[in-house]
Amino acid sequence: MRKPSAPGLKLYSLATPSFCIFTAMKSMTGYGRGECAQDGFKITVELSSVNRKQAEVSVTLPRELELLEAQIRDAINRHVARGRVNARISLHTAESKLSARQHINETLAKSYAAELARLAKKLKLTGEVTLDQVLRAPGVFQTDEDLAGTEDLWPAVEKALTQSLAALVKMREREGAHLAKDLTTRIGLMRLAVEKIQKQAPTTAENYRQNLLERIKAAGIENIAPDDERLLKEIVLFADRSDISEELTRLQSHFVQFADCGKSKEPVGRTLDFLAQEMNREINTIGSKANDAVISREVVTLKAELEKFREQAQNVE
Repeated sequence: MRKPSAPGLKLYSLATPSFCIFTAMKSMTGYGRGECAQDGFKITVELSSVNRKQAEVSVTLPRELELLEAQIRDAINRHVARGRVNARISLHTAESKLSARQHINETLAKSYAAELARLAKKLKLTGEVTLDQVLRAPGVFQTDEDLAGTEDLWPAVEKALTQSLAALVKMREREGAHLAKDLTTRIGLMRLAVEKIQKQAPTTAENYRQNLLERIKAAGIENIAPDDERLLKEIVLFADRSDISEELTRLQSHFVQFADCGKSKEPVGRTLDFLAQEMNREINTIGSKANDAVISREVVTLKAELEKFREQAQNVE
C-alpha cells in the first residue's frame, strides 16, 4: 500500500551561515562631551541619548547662542538617525566673570544720537540730545556676554560639538557591537529550532494516520482497511491544514535578511523591528497549524528567543 503523502511538505535545507558581523550597528544610548576655548570664552557641549522610535533632538542653550540652535540640530541629525538626544551647551570664561566688564557700542550710540537729533529737528523740539538719553538706548551698553552673542561663535561651538558627537557615536558603536552579538545568538538558536521543525514536519501526516487507526481500533470499529478512501481523505485534509512549508520558507528568508543587515552601513533598527514582527507572525501560524508535540515544543523555543530578540532590537539605532 502506498502511504498518502502530505501535500506541500518538503524538507528544506537549513545551512547556517557564518557568524554575522555587524560593522555599523549602533545602540541608541550614549554620552559625549566636547570643549573649545576661543578669545577668552569656553564652549562646553554635552550630549546624551536614549531610546526613541524616531529621531528627536532637545537643545538647551544660553541666551547668547540661541541663534545657533538650527545649526546645532542639523549637525546632530547628520550623526543620529534614531533615539532622543539631549544637547546642553554652556558658555563661560576662564575668569568666570562674564558680566563684570561692560562696553559701549560706539557705532550704535552714534546712530541713536543722529536719529534722535533728526527726530527733534523734524518735530521742532528744543534742547540737545544728552549722553544719558543715548546710553539708555537698547544695546549701547554691552557686557562680555552680549558681545559673545553678537560675535560669530559658531566655529568654537562646532568644534566642541564635533568632539562630543564623536564620543557619543563611539559609545553607541561600542554598545551596538554587544547588541549585534546577542541578536546573532538569538537568530542562531531560532535557526536550530526551525531545523528541528523542518525535520519533524514531513512525519506529522503519517503520525496522524497511525493515531487515527489506533483510535478507530480502540473504538471497536472493524473492517477499516488502511487504504480506505475515507481514511485517506481525512489524512490528506489534515496534511493540508497542517502544512507549514510556506511559513518555514518565510522564516528562512527573514534569517537571510537579518544576515544582510550585518552588511549594511546604514542604521538597521527599524528593519530589525520589522523582521521581529514578521517572524512573530510566522511562528504564531506554525504553532496554530502544526498538531505535533515536537513542533509545539520548538515553537515555544522560537517565541522565547524572538521575545529576547525583539527587546534587544528596540535598543538599536
